[in-house]
Amino acid sequence: MLCPVTLRAKLVAAVLASAAASTVASTPATQEARVAHGAGLASRKGPAVDAPDDPPLLATLVQVHSPERVPLDDATPTQARFDALLSDRATGESHALDPELLGLLRKLAAQHAGARIELVSGYRSWKLNEMLRKKGHHVASHSQHSLGHACDFRIVPPGASLALDPRVVEREIRELGWKGGVGVYPTAQDWFVHADVGRERRWVN
Repeated sequence: MLCPVTLRAKLVAAVLASAAASTVASTPATQEARVAHGAGLASRKGPAVDAPDDPPLLATLVQVHSPERVPLDDATPTQARFDALLSDRATGESHALDPELLGLLRKLAAQHAGARIELVSGYRSWKLNEMLRKKGHHVASHSQHSLGHACDFRIVPPGASLALDPRVVEREIRELGWKGGVGVYPTAQDWFVHADVGRERRWVN
C-alpha cells in the first residue's frame, strides 16, 4: 500500500501531464482560429477606391497649318507635345517653348469652355522668320518666336464661325496679370493675338 506522500505525488504528476496534453492539443486549433479570423478581415475590406475622373476638357488646340487637333485640359497636352505642335512649319524643327505660354492658354480656355484655340505661330526658325519678312509680313528681325518665347493664336467660341476680336482677347490676357508683350492683329488677313514672355509692351498691326 502506497504511503500518503507517494500517492499525493502521483496525483500531482497525473494532473500536470493532463494539463500539458490539453495545452498541446488546443494550440493548432487556436492558430487556425487566428488565421481564419485574419482572413475574414482581409476579405471584408471595402471596395477599391475609384480612380479620379479625368480633368474636364477646357478647349481644343488646333494647328492651322496641319490637321493636328489636341485636347486641352489641366494635364493635356504635356509641354513636349505642345512644343511639337508649335514646331517650325518650314523646317519641322521643334524648340522648347516657355511653359508660361501653355499656362496662359489654359487660363484663357477656362474662361471660354469648349472653345477652339487656333494656333497660328509658335517657334520660328531664322529661315522661316526671314522668309516671312521678305513676303511683307509684320515680323521682327529678332523675334521672340525664334527664342521659343511667343505664340500667336485666336479663340473661336463654341458654335461660332468667327474668332473673338483680338482686342477683346488682349484685354482678357492683361486681366490675367500677363506681364509680357501682347500684339494685336485685328485685320481680315490675320485676326489673331500675339503673346510673349519678353518685356511688357503692346502694339497693333
